Order: sequence, then structure tokens, then C-alpha cells
Amino acid sequence: MFDEDGPRPRGSFTPPVLDNWGVEDLRAWIATLQAEIARAEAAIRSREAQRNAADAFFRRPPG
Repeated sequence: MFDEDGPRPRGSFTPPVLDNWGVEDLRAWIATLQAEIARAEAAIRSREAQRNAADAFFRRPPG
């Protein structure tokens, strides 16, 4: 898929056409999106924690 160390393309998401999807398909799609959002939020928290640890180590003022 993507190289983990390289930059990822942004804005490449194209939402699917939902017109012909059933209720259960839509619920499954929502669950998939919620899981992906949770994964992205966890990645953000991890990066913020790493940044905060580096700032504390080098005594860089917050902000």
C-alpha cells in the first residue's frame, strides 16, 4: 500500500455513492468510519505525547 515512512497523499478520499446501499450496509460503513476515526485520533494522541515528552526533555516552553 503506502510506505510507512513516506508522506501519504492527502485529499485522495472519494466518498462512495450511498444511494443503493441498504440500512445494514450503511450501518457497517458507519462502523468502519468510526473505527478509522478512532485510529486517527489515537495516532494524534501518540504524536502529541511524543512531542510533549520531547519538549519536557529539552525544557522547551509549551505552545
